[in-house]
Amino acid sequence: MIVDVASLWVAETNAYVLAAEAGGPGVVVDAPPDLAGILEVLDRRRITPVALLVTHGHIDHTGAAGGLVERTGARAYLHPDDAFLALDPEAQLRMLFGGIPPGDFRPPEFLDLADGQVLDLAGLRLEVVHTPGHTPGHCCFHLPDEGILLSGDHLFAGSIGRTDLPGGDFATLMRSMRDKILPLPDDTRVLPGHGPATTIGRERRSNPFLLQLLDRGRSSPG
Repeated sequence: MIVDVASLWVAETNAYVLAAEAGGPGVVVDAPPDLAGILEVLDRRRITPVALLVTHGHIDHTGAAGGLVERTGARAYLHPDDAFLALDPEAQLRMLFGGIPPGDFRPPEFLDLADGQVLDLAGLRLEVVHTPGHTPGHCCFHLPDEGILLSGDHLFAGSIGRTDLPGGDFATLMRSMRDKILPLPDDTRVLPGHGPATTIGRERRSNPFLLQLLDRGRSSPG
């Protein structure tokens, strides 16, 4: 299996390209506003994307979604609870920059994601894990056969996603972490939306947010 990544745009957002093999179909996970950067990875690996999976609706993960769909014909997927973000990129850009910077940020038409949905795409089997907290519709993508979790902005190496933006909620994020992420095997490789890869086991042992969550669980009565 091929897993390639490019860290793009001002937010250094990770765009992932997944494929069973070079020279065939593949899947893109997240589309930061740097279409050329995503296409460079696809061209280098000779991958034709059949789908774009968007972990959540923030502009640094969706900004090139429309351009990628238009250029490649890939189908774009997003959880409907994040449509209010993804379908209004101008509002996000004004909040971040005080105006609209140059670029094409038009959103595509999204197909809906749902918790527990299994996507068979490009010879890969991906499970949709709805993990609200960073945003209401945030989703991770789990490839159990390969031992990979694409965690978006839910879980990072040594940290978690921020919850101070519209739709964010810390208690909800930690509940998602407890119920959906911590039960995964320790050797699961975590590919986050920003920063380096890690594993569930490493984060279980050293991530201060997960340690606090685990301590609360151990101290709970019953």
